[in-house]
Amino acid sequence: ESVFSYSKSSPQTINYSQLEVANLAIVQQSQIDASLRENLKRLVARGGSVVIVPPVSTASRASYTQLFRDLGIGSVQWEPTSVGTPSLREVAAPSPQDPFFREVFAVQNRQTVMPKVRPVLRWPRSGTDILRLRDGDGYLASFNSGRGTVYLFSAPFETNYSDFTSHALFVPVMYRLAMQSFRNDQQPAYRLNQRTVVVAVPEAINNAEQVFKLTKDSLTFIPAQRLQAGQLWFDVPQGMQSPGFYQLTRNGRTIKTLAFNFDKRESNLAHYTADELRSLIGKSRPNVQVYDTSGGQSVASQYQAERVGKPLWQYCLWAALACLLAEALLLRFMTSRKVAESTAVAA
Repeated sequence: ESVFSYSKSSPQTINYSQLEVANLAIVQQSQIDASLRENLKRLVARGGSVVIVPPVSTASRASYTQLFRDLGIGSVQWEPTSVGTPSLREVAAPSPQDPFFREVFAVQNRQTVMPKVRPVLRWPRSGTDILRLRDGDGYLASFNSGRGTVYLFSAPFETNYSDFTSHALFVPVMYRLAMQSFRNDQQPAYRLNQRTVVVAVPEAINNAEQVFKLTKDSLTFIPAQRLQAGQLWFDVPQGMQSPGFYQLTRNGRTIKTLAFNFDKRESNLAHYTADELRSLIGKSRPNVQVYDTSGGQSVASQYQAERVGKPLWQYCLWAALACLLAEALLLRFMTSRKVAESTAVAA
């Protein structure tokens, strides 16, 4: 799946730098040493998730018991070692109303064959069961630990103990575990007027000496800052007034991209009424006029009626036309009269 970045490590080649930035760690190995326990504890402390698949060997139980205690789920207990081969127990069908399985099943068939497992762990009702056995015991449960979550299977994935990995339910369950483990504490946008911004940074750079910078195009700001428990706290610089995307950099390396916008009050569409504006302006400012368009009359027509008055150019135009008409009539009348007088004299 392209939305996931997956890496695998053997017990001898664990990359702790990748674990420091991971959202989810799946633990399935024979022994858990102190270093791995500490890193898993830090993972859930910063909000990540850990999926634990118990081992088959009884010699591994002591290290896992210590891991359960470090993660705050010490109530988990091991099943007693039985003589012979224990019987497999069937997993109960999940409820489609369960939020974990929402939109996982298009149609649920009651005749579906469910996986069979041989549990080696059991726990009291201290966690939230995701999958149960038909007899009521838990198979997959979630436990709160720090800011994160621990998911625990009660049976190993080995074929003698479970056929869950070859069942059609395996992929959607692991997919949902991964999706629910993703945490994004970064806000879509921050405000230029807010005082302090808190963002998560990889713990691998917590001890570096270089300071964080905010850059946008040719602008660079060095805010007041401090690092605490994998989080960067910094004050928004007073000179940073341009909205947009800023790169949070350290030693020339981009750590995050942060969006900053104006104060949301800039988008407030509330407005004063005409009467409220007149009251605010008062009578001491006669040169300020308030025009109210609620009556359907435009501001231009109101201004014209108050300041321009009644237009007289139309009357002037009609008067000019009347004068031209009168002149034309007089000229025509006078010309006709002179022609008539000339004719009479000649006769």
